[in-house]
Amino acid sequence: MASTVNAHALENRAAQLLSRQVERLENCPERERRLRKHSGKSRRRMARLDEILRARGSAPSALWVAGLSLMGDLAAMTHAVSQDAVRKNAFADHAFAHCEIASYRALLVLAEAAGDMPATAALRESPAEAERTAQRRADRPDPPTRSDPRRATPGRTPRV
Repeated sequence: MASTVNAHALENRAAQLLSRQVERLENCPERERRLRKHSGKSRRRMARLDEILRARGSAPSALWVAGLSLMGDLAAMTHAVSQDAVRKNAFADHAFAHCEIASYRALLVLAEAAGDMPATAALRESPAEAERTAQRRADRPDPPTRSDPRRATPGRTPRV
């Protein structure tokens, strides 16, 4: 159960980070569209985890959510003041996606080992979604730099 609670906190943080990036993003409509889409997927995965927790008489951990929120806020603050904030956010998003993949794969193994067919069925789509997102990112190396090379110009602060 603890792994499900942790995955829920992680997914909640992902949705918050993506929403915050969208709020700050300017002049990058394609990236904004992708971030909004990814945020929606994170919220759907979080809803699946909510369902699994409720079915077992448990709930998300407010402490975990608060702790991950604090860490994410600190990371967001450091990225926001940098000249290459959009790229740094893209790199962080890529790493975060792989953390989600590992988390969901582990949850799936645990649910299968416990013979928990409802949880297994609910979890089966989550790692596949995260893997598709990560693959799309891998297929577009450093998209923020390619979409606006001026963002990479020293001394120019991007609007994010």
